[in-house]
This record gives sequence, C-alpha cells and structure tokens, in this order.
Amino acid sequence: MVLSEETRSTERRRIAQLVLDLVKQRGTEITHATALAESGLSRSRFEQLFEDFDDLFDAVAEIWLTPNIQVMEEVLDADLPPNRMMYEFFRRRFVISRERFREDPEYFTLICEMGAANFERVRSFVDLADHYLCEIIVQAQADGYFAGLEIDEALSLINQMVSNYTIPDSLIYLGDKLTEEKLARIVDTIFIGLSGEAGSEASGVNAIRIAQ
Repeated sequence: MVLSEETRSTERRRIAQLVLDLVKQRGTEITHATALAESGLSRSRFEQLFEDFDDLFDAVAEIWLTPNIQVMEEVLDADLPPNRMMYEFFRRRFVISRERFREDPEYFTLICEMGAANFERVRSFVDLADHYLCEIIVQAQADGYFAGLEIDEALSLINQMVSNYTIPDSLIYLGDKLTEEKLARIVDTIFIGLSGEAGSEASGVNAIRIAQ
C-alpha cells in the first residue's frame, strides 16, 4: 500500500519520537532493528518510512533540533539591533540545551554522543545556523561593526568565541559555569573589539603577533 505524504510524515515523526523515548528509557542508542521491532509495524511498512538507519537518524535529529531552528528564525524575524539579535541568537539555543541538560544529564549526554557519532547527518543544521549568523553579521556590518573583516572571517571568529554556548557537549563539562550573563559580556566584547583594521579604537586589536 502506497502511503500518502501526510501519513508518511506523521508515521516518521511518531517512530522518531519513539526512538528518542527509548533512548531515554534504556540509556542506550537504539538500533534500526530495535526501532523496527518496537514500532509495531511490519518490515515492509517500516521500510516505506525509512530507507536505512541514516534516514531514521535524520528523522530523530529533526525532532531534537526543530526547537533550535524555530528560535533562530524567531530572532531573525524580530526587530532588534544587531548586537541584541546576535545575543538572542545564541542565548535562546543555549537555554534550550541547558534546560534539557538539567532535566536529564545522562539522556542529554547520550544524545550528544549520538550526534557526534553521526555528525555528517547533522551538518546541514550547522550550515543553517552559520547561514543565519551570516545574516546577522551583514546587518552588523551595515551598522559599522566588524570593519575590515570578510563575512566568512567574522563568522569563523565569532563561532570560536561563543563555541562553549553553541556546542551542547560544553554543558557536560562546564555546567553552571556557562551563564547568560557571561554570554552577554562575550557578545558585547565581540561588538566592541572585533575588527580587521589596524588602529581600531578597541585596544588590543592586531596587537598580538604570531611567532613564525
């Protein structure tokens, strides 16, 4: 029986959520075979929904990452100055991860491990986040920030500066040392001092020379 697109989408989401629930209950990654056995579906019906484990993982990742995508898009749609927009862009995703970590550290850690083991499957999310951040950088440059920097250079520098707040695993090691207040100060510092121009008013810009 050929599934309608609506039915297929609904069933994929149901099974993907089931997999997340099983991961939480059992404290281990769920294999394709286990998902099939627990789904209550015939093999042929299951294979209509998921081609292979990678396809199943994509559906699971979509559920986990959708809240992050939603808050990024909400921030981009908001009428905010670029510094506040960048802060909220990072803060809201950080808060989602922090709440998940505090609710169940073991489950959160396991999900992080699954993501790391299947990083190529979540790369599109990373690329989307970078694309959205570039839009914020463009707005900031229009207001005079990040002078002398190419967009890709600014993107790389900013990502490295805030990586503890965007890589969920950081919560496992740093926990309560990561705060919204510290993130705000980091973003303020980025806007005050990140420049590619010598002679910037921000002290320290281009002052360090790398040993050859």
